[in-house]
Amino acid sequence: MKPSQFVKEPATPEAQLAKLEQRGCVIEDRTYAKSILEKINYYRLANYFAVYRSHDKHYSEGTSFKKVVRLYDFDRRLRGQLLIFLEETEIFIRAVISNYHALKYGALGYLNESTFNHAHNHPRFTSRIDRLIESNKDLGFVTHHNSKYSGSFPLWVIMELFSFGMLAYFFSDMHKQDKKDIAEKHFGGLSDRHIEAWLDSLAELRNHCAHYNRLYASRINPAPKSLEQAPFKMDGNLFSFIYVMKLLNKSPSVSDITEQPQGSSLETHLAALFEEYADVVDLEVLGFPENWEEILL
Repeated sequence: MKPSQFVKEPATPEAQLAKLEQRGCVIEDRTYAKSILEKINYYRLANYFAVYRSHDKHYSEGTSFKKVVRLYDFDRRLRGQLLIFLEETEIFIRAVISNYHALKYGALGYLNESTFNHAHNHPRFTSRIDRLIESNKDLGFVTHHNSKYSGSFPLWVIMELFSFGMLAYFFSDMHKQDKKDIAEKHFGGLSDRHIEAWLDSLAELRNHCAHYNRLYASRINPAPKSLEQAPFKMDGNLFSFIYVMKLLNKSPSVSDITEQPQGSSLETHLAALFEEYADVVDLEVLGFPENWEEILL
């Protein structure tokens, strides 16, 4: 990148507060506000102030610094909750896919191009596998398989290195009949086309959360593929993503094997979070219908 005369100059916390006040933000406690700006980058917080900004770049009446910080905190905690349940979903999908593929094609069947569909780019795929092994060579199980098995990694082992995006890519490149078999066995009533599209969407949601991007008043792409029998209008709002995550996370390892305390479901956690931040959160902005808890049960 070349230096540019158009790059903004850095500003002190006091100057940043002055700019917020000029745009209509109420600063109730300057000491508190300055301490926040010393801990959270102004540019990051500005993304939350943008929720209240009108077309003339001024903030709507009643916008206060503390209100925006509460919205920021809500968004942070919401991302944390979603990452927990995305992890459960991802681990379940990994197990489903690796078990099916390995039992049908063998532990190393994924290294055979014929076990994938015609659109599969096998050299690109194996190159990505090699990079995963190299970049994780210091992990215990990677070192073990490199030294004891001459670098041969069964599918259920190598998948431990897969990102959510890589997992979605793997499923997408499987043979059509294999995807249909998985859909029928583990996701009764859902088509393989929906599962494939939804994995792509959830991979993006996972990246969105992992990189601390704002969820509130945001649309995430690709939006989940619409399901005709869904009891609400699906779109790119957050609730559509949560809905498909619940549909894909039918994991017995979560509901039957893991001993979870009563009230640990996703909807229970979300309801508690929404109640705590009811003063700043509008569920319609997140795409939640009035009967959202009933839909997620």
